[in-house]
Amino acid sequence: MPMPTEERVSQLVAELVARRGFDLEGVAIAAAGNGEPAPVRVKVTVDSDGPADLDAIAALSRDLSELLDAAGDFGESAYLLEVTTPGVERPLTTERHWRRAQGRKVRVKLADGVERIEGKARFDARVGKLADDATIALVIGGKVKPHRVHVPLADIAEAVVQVEFNAPGAAELELAGGIAPGRPVPGEEPADLAAPGQHSDTPTEGVAE
Repeated sequence: MPMPTEERVSQLVAELVARRGFDLEGVAIAAAGNGEPAPVRVKVTVDSDGPADLDAIAALSRDLSELLDAAGDFGESAYLLEVTTPGVERPLTTERHWRRAQGRKVRVKLADGVERIEGKARFDARVGKLADDATIALVIGGKVKPHRVHVPLADIAEAVVQVEFNAPGAAELELAGGIAPGRPVPGEEPADLAAPGQHSDTPTEGVAE
């Protein structure tokens, strides 16, 4: 029996994810690695405004496993369900991503044809507040000469959160307006939260009847 598409699984899980207070950030289906107890890995990535609640994510994982089993799209094929949060080194593609990244360091690439920032199309910045007109405040200059610029999100082609091993300077963090509520201080995260793609729950095996 063919595996369901990522779009199909997204449709199946979206309502339950939303009811649990999370945003569905993506679904990925891929072959599991050697030694895995099931041949297919289903990765569901979720996020929320507050800090990651591992108990809530574990409960969501159990409920999603029951939901997918009941839907029967995997037939009798075994699969590993992994529910995870984005971690750092994530791309910022929506306004909610930018709001949640306030205080984080990002690598920005401007779109072709837009005005450069101090002559640069690519640069590192610390994320500030997102305005109602979808303009983002960015703090550039690092700890030495921090200053703020404002850039329309439409002018940004790519932006990826960067791993930090040291806390930001007080001045640049103040210009950014602080850190998004419930988010860890950059450079002070526990090691497991700092790792990109960190699993938030032990994968569980599901077999549809």
